[in-house]
Amino acid sequence: MLITLILITVMLSISTAYFAYKSYKFGLVLLQTQDAIEEALDIFDERFAKMTSILQKPVFFDSIEVRQVIEDISISRDAVLFVASRLSSSQEARTDEENNQKEKSRPGERP
Repeated sequence: MLITLILITVMLSISTAYFAYKSYKFGLVLLQTQDAIEEALDIFDERFAKMTSILQKPVFFDSIEVRQVIEDISISRDAVLFVASRLSSSQEARTDEENNQKEKSRPGERP
């Protein structure tokens, strides 16, 4: 009976250590993904500013091709803005959700 309990304890300890290791690795992946998203948002901000400055310049060449390129730049700028706002709004939603949970968990305080 004692040997069985020892074996069960060892197996549970090994499985706990394994899952703790996997959880740690998963946490590292999440942190790396968050850093990559933040870097992408910074790049989007830079590109958006450059595209906006290009679009504000007057065009003196009245070619259809030039007008199409300007329209493509405008559409690309809007796409960059859309992606950046979607990424940042999902981040803001998570932050707001965490803040709401913290406020609810504080005992004795009134909203």
